[in-house]
Amino acid sequence: MAAYSKYLTARHSAIAGAAAAACALLGVLGKRRAAAQHGKRSGKQALQNNEQKEGKKERAVVDRVFIARICRILKIMVPRALCKETGYLLLIAVMLVVRTYCDIWMIQNGTVIESAIIGRSRKDFKKYLFNFIAAMPAISLVNSFLKYGLNELKLCFRVRLTRYLYEEYLKSYTYYKMGNLDNRIANPDQLLTQDVEKFCNSVVDLYSNLSKPFLDIVLYIFKLTSAIGAQGPASMMAYLIISGFFLTRLRRPIGKMTVIEQKYEGEYRYVNSRLITNSEEIAFYNGNLREKQTIHKTFRKLVEHLHNFILFRFSMGFIDAIIAKYLATVVGYLVVSRPFLNLADPRHQNSTHAELLEDYYQSGRMLLRMSQALGRIVLAGREMTRLAGFTARITELMQVLKDLNGGKYQRTMVSQEKDTDKKPALPLIPGSGEIINTDNLIKFDHVPLVTPNGDVLIQDLNFEVRSGANVLICGPNGCGKSSLFRVLGELWPLFGGRLTKPVRGKLFYVPQRPYMTLGTLRDQVIYPDTLEDQRKKGISDQVLKEYLDNVQLGHILEREGGWDIVQDWMDVLSGGEKQRMAMARLFYHKPQFAILDECTSAVSVDVEGYIYSHCRKVGITLFTVSHRKSLWKHHDFYLHMDGRGNYEFKKITEDTVEFGS
Repeated sequence: MAAYSKYLTARHSAIAGAAAAACALLGVLGKRRAAAQHGKRSGKQALQNNEQKEGKKERAVVDRVFIARICRILKIMVPRALCKETGYLLLIAVMLVVRTYCDIWMIQNGTVIESAIIGRSRKDFKKYLFNFIAAMPAISLVNSFLKYGLNELKLCFRVRLTRYLYEEYLKSYTYYKMGNLDNRIANPDQLLTQDVEKFCNSVVDLYSNLSKPFLDIVLYIFKLTSAIGAQGPASMMAYLIISGFFLTRLRRPIGKMTVIEQKYEGEYRYVNSRLITNSEEIAFYNGNLREKQTIHKTFRKLVEHLHNFILFRFSMGFIDAIIAKYLATVVGYLVVSRPFLNLADPRHQNSTHAELLEDYYQSGRMLLRMSQALGRIVLAGREMTRLAGFTARITELMQVLKDLNGGKYQRTMVSQEKDTDKKPALPLIPGSGEIINTDNLIKFDHVPLVTPNGDVLIQDLNFEVRSGANVLICGPNGCGKSSLFRVLGELWPLFGGRLTKPVRGKLFYVPQRPYMTLGTLRDQVIYPDTLEDQRKKGISDQVLKEYLDNVQLGHILEREGGWDIVQDWMDVLSGGEKQRMAMARLFYHKPQFAILDECTSAVSVDVEGYIYSHCRKVGITLFTVSHRKSLWKHHDFYLHMDGRGNYEFKKITEDTVEFGS
């Protein structure tokens, strides 16, 4: 006993020393992270300060908030009791039960085979060996069904969650508002793609990694209680509870570090996509070195965080291995040895050596499997903490989408202080204005022109335009021309007053750089309609050809090979061709009002004049932003903004002084 006590003392001393080393590593990691955060705080600008405040609000730990969040998302992924996802959940549960019984059978059968070998019984050896060979296909089939169910469930969860999020994201102008009005989420593409996939994989893996060990523990406790008594399994369960609580407390930072990792991954992906999107402009500026600095800076921030995360996981892995694996095995040995080392135990007083050996192998292996199951449950806490990080990000995305679809957004507002000689400004409340939908009329009635961050461009805007009266809008850069169109198109919220306008479908916006969609040549003309929508409207391809002829693009149909040719039209068409294609798109939709934002700057004057004449002929009323004097003759009113908060809206007459070149 003295030697045994000495062995245990040395063992515990080694464990204590290892734990102290791990704590020291955690301390070094904490200091490194604190220093890194202090350096970042000293050099960040206002937007990054907002992101830090946002990060403080995030809770990425396993608690009641996490449980509520995961339940909310699970209702989306498993919408009802009888659905495909429920079927896969049941399949996985059944396969886990069958697999556990297979494990128990293999332990018992393997023990009998080894006993037959030791007892030199050729008959028993052949019998139980053939039993094992016969069971191999069934056991392999169970494992394959389990993997199949897990993979299908991951895919089903991803499909459900992705469809739900995109349904909210692409509802009305929410996708625009998230990037331009609300600054809570910087990279929605990262959340909608990678984070959703990782979340779904993590949920399914956790379901498997928790349910199988729990089932193993229940069955092994039942078997072991009859073999070595209830005290052994009870000791193992007590160890599970204590070690699980201890490790869960140590793993709390993993959730927040996962959130930060995904955020930095999104930023790194974003700067790379910007380089691809704006490659031509960057090449003209010879900006490759500057862009390289930006990409390296973003990547360096990600790498620094990943280094810290790796160091933390190294420390936690060290402690996890000791507590969840090795100490659990020590506890298992102590428990299984009690009935064998206790010579007064009546169970083995009359047992032969072979019977003792068979009983020990069977009990020991069951207890070893039980201790491994306990270890997997303890280690599953690490995955649960990481899942809490993904859950926090997905829940934040869902909340932002809900707010934006409800007309709410959060953004850093500029100061509303005014000079003392001006009228005191009214409080700016997004969405406080009133929108009235009426055909053939656009009227601004005491509407303040305000950017989403609260910058007032015009305090009180009043004018009225009826169908048939084209309006030319002019003024210096930054005066509010594009802002007026965004308010008119309901992209920006109304901060007050009353706006009377047609419904969205009767307003059409043509930008300076038109958007060319992925698809056929026909799709470029009818966008955002589909071929089915075109047929429902009764518009033939011959009519589409006339629209192209009206803007002198009829040759493209023959040049590219027909309506159904698919090309990268952003690259195939020149700047002027894209602008004229956008005008053909305008003729196809025939809205009541059209907003032309310098959309003919790359078009010749004669073609431009024909386009404006045709718009008036077909009854499209135009709001035009342009600096060309040649366009004044096509308009009836002008709206001039001076960039200082003043404007004038007047009828164009022979005495009107024309602006532009």
